[in-house]
Amino acid sequence: MAKAKKSRWAIVGVLLVIAAAGYFFIDQAERDKARAAAANAPSPGIPVTVGVAEQRDMPVYVRGIGTVQAYKTVTVKSRVDGQIVKVSFEEGQEVKAGDPLFQIDVRPFQATLDQATANKQRDQAQLAGAQADLDRFSKLVGRGFQSRQSVDQQTATVDALKGSIAADEAAIETAKLNLDYANIRSPVDGRTGSRLVDLGNLIQAGQNTALVTVTQIKPIYVNFTVPQDQTDAIRTNQAKGPLTVVAYASDDKTELSRGTVTLIDNQIDSTTGTLRLKGTFGNADERLWPGEFVNARLILSTRKGAVTVPQRTVMQGADDSYIYVVKPDSTVERRTVKVAMSQDGVAAIETGLALGEKVVVDGQYRLTNGARVRLDTPPPGQSRPDQPAAAQTAHGKD
Repeated sequence: MAKAKKSRWAIVGVLLVIAAAGYFFIDQAERDKARAAAANAPSPGIPVTVGVAEQRDMPVYVRGIGTVQAYKTVTVKSRVDGQIVKVSFEEGQEVKAGDPLFQIDVRPFQATLDQATANKQRDQAQLAGAQADLDRFSKLVGRGFQSRQSVDQQTATVDALKGSIAADEAAIETAKLNLDYANIRSPVDGRTGSRLVDLGNLIQAGQNTALVTVTQIKPIYVNFTVPQDQTDAIRTNQAKGPLTVVAYASDDKTELSRGTVTLIDNQIDSTTGTLRLKGTFGNADERLWPGEFVNARLILSTRKGAVTVPQRTVMQGADDSYIYVVKPDSTVERRTVKVAMSQDGVAAIETGLALGEKVVVDGQYRLTNGARVRLDTPPPGQSRPDQPAAAQTAHGKD
């Protein structure tokens, strides 16, 4: 009985060993199968962002640093003495030529005008009487009733009165002029600055007191300098037609206004090795302000229909420049290219790349020729490199 019981336990043990061995064999087979499948599976690829070679016109320009200068700046002063009785503008107001600014008390000038007018009337009356006497004397001198001396004296009196009337007319014109000067008007179109003299002050023309400054900013100038080695290119292109200059803000990205070069200085500054130019801008929107520092870009020419990619796409090798082109099978080709120009984050490719080809923009530092890649999704709110923002209006020069 005991012997049979031991036999049964032995059989159970053998069965358990066989089951464990089978389980181990099956598990190992599954592991080997999964490992083989993983080894034969295609690589997921290196994550990259991709752009597309586009065609665009790229301006070729020269950079410079400039300062905005008012088209006209006039310091308004009084040409007559008197007390200011009226101020007809607000500080910072835009005015037209001829608009009233200050009013000086006109009563003294009106009184002077009235007096000069009365003097002329008096002298005209005296002239009429003297002329009548001269006519009578001239008729009587032939008959011997008047001497030649009396006629000559009366002639002198008539001439003197004519001179007095001429002086009276000059005094009237002077009084009218001073009366007009008492109403101080803006000499140009522009914008007023701070009021320098307040209502009620007594001013004297001899003290040369400034009342207010009027600055014309439409149009407006931008003075800027460029390296002297660009002089020949500038003069050559200027001979073909007016050159366009674009003013950018201090960030060198925000375009403020576009104008035309109206002055190329007649000499180069030997201390800085730069050539001074002046551009005239319409400034209708008043985005340029006198005294403002700007970045100027002088457009010399335009490269038409250039094949372009983002500048960071181009890699620099030991002897050449190259880019990674994405092929239809999601592998990349290392392609040597010739860069015609690079500016404002955009590179113009002269040879080595066709329009519409896909290129690696970011992630190329991990690539080798023939490597497999996968497109990386850009963060929300950011455009893809193959969907660039609107083309910029002007570009920088290397």
